[in-house]
Amino acid sequence: MNNAEFIIQYAVKAGIEVCFANPGTTEMPLVNALDKVAGMRAVLGLFEGVCTGAADGYARMAGKPAMTLLHLGPGFANGVANLHNARRARVPMFNVVGEHASWHLPFDPLLAMDIEALAGSVSDWHRTVKTPGNFSRDTKEAVARAINGQIATLIAPNDLQWAECAETTDSSEAIVSDGDRSGIDEKWIGQAAAMLKTEKRCALILGGRALSEKGLMTAARIKTRTGCDLFYDTFPARLEQGAGYPEIHRIPYLPEMAIEALKPYEGILCLGTRAPVAFFGYEGLPSIFINDSQESLVMERGDTAIVDAFSMLADAVCAPDEPDSRVLSASRRPDIPSGRLDGSKAGAVLAALQPENAIVVEEAITNSLAYHALINGCPQFTLLALTGGSIGQGPPCATGAAMACPDRPVIDFQADGSAMYTIQSLWTQAREGLNVTTLICSNRSYDILKLEMARSGNLSPGVNANRMTDLSGIDWVKLGRSHGVPSVTVDACEDMALALEKALAEEGPHLIELAL
Repeated sequence: MNNAEFIIQYAVKAGIEVCFANPGTTEMPLVNALDKVAGMRAVLGLFEGVCTGAADGYARMAGKPAMTLLHLGPGFANGVANLHNARRARVPMFNVVGEHASWHLPFDPLLAMDIEALAGSVSDWHRTVKTPGNFSRDTKEAVARAINGQIATLIAPNDLQWAECAETTDSSEAIVSDGDRSGIDEKWIGQAAAMLKTEKRCALILGGRALSEKGLMTAARIKTRTGCDLFYDTFPARLEQGAGYPEIHRIPYLPEMAIEALKPYEGILCLGTRAPVAFFGYEGLPSIFINDSQESLVMERGDTAIVDAFSMLADAVCAPDEPDSRVLSASRRPDIPSGRLDGSKAGAVLAALQPENAIVVEEAITNSLAYHALINGCPQFTLLALTGGSIGQGPPCATGAAMACPDRPVIDFQADGSAMYTIQSLWTQAREGLNVTTLICSNRSYDILKLEMARSGNLSPGVNANRMTDLSGIDWVKLGRSHGVPSVTVDACEDMALALEKALAEEGPHLIELAL
């Protein structure tokens, strides 16, 4: 067995089942190994950002890492934007990056670059294998890191991949995912409980695993006891949402709106997330939305211990074992609007029709604002959002989520400009027969840039500035069909409803252009 085969075999032994790959010459031993070693599903992405974004979506839904296989430094660089989103989502991932043969690298071949410098910016752990004898050791550490919740990047020179492995996986120690549940600060729990038990008006801002089903129902128990209000991160990695869960509100994107939303509270607790920070800095506005007059406590840790800490907090405030039904969202859907589509109406149609147990990937940016206000009463579903703010996350994230949960419908509520970053995802969805419905909010514009332009004082942009926000000329129906995805365009609410119902009733991927 060579070292490439050892990587695949050891990853499979650890429970890694999917490899999102865009390989090249330096990864040929690993491509051969994918054929020789059973148990790993190989999925081709036509762009490395599709691979890393899909691995992110897969991990958010499967709760375990996928593997990516990337080609040298430039290939890894193409995947960095969605690795950034994955890092912010705190998901695990096992990246393997092929490197030039160790004897060839000193000649500075054209594709040579400092892969470790890139890997260090988006990985919790990274290492280049230096000798054949270190290959199994480095592989085992990388896989263990990924299984235990980290992004691990193993850089593997081509000649060392071909070399015979010094050991077999049969003789390797078992890989156990134990997480880190240690170090819950009981003093912090006491301080948080004291804050909640006062007469102060308090808010809980939740993120990470605090937005799981168990976390939300614990929040509902605390709300029953203390009357606090519940908020979630502007861009949650994974939020369980819908009727039967507690009413919970999104922290607004715009600083003025976020500050206003939090202003009534004298005490603010952040669990599984940091204190909310503005996306960008604006003169005259604070970077953090909690002001100095508000008492605040933060427990940011992203591992499973946050749910344990949350339960301890519920006990500390003497919360009931079950929440009062009055703090839970009643079942309610918006009516389907009529007439010409706009962003608000598109969100209302989606909220009115999305099926129970759906996975909604939301990268609609400016057109999703109304949608978030409508979803508390929908049938229960899972929401995945743009955690790191690096656009082009939606299509591949939806791809990975569908791979992880083939029995659940996936809906990608998607801005048109962002979709163009990773539109190759459609091809992978078609090739793999994934049940992903992509809703393209086609306003033919980078509206978020128009908003930021106005905020910067440019209310009358000139020719060049307007050219920076104009996305006219994209034929989404032809683009979708060229990737093998049935595609239609609609411009009325009634037609969107019909097209969405049809797409959800059929197997495989679909694209619906929402001409706004």
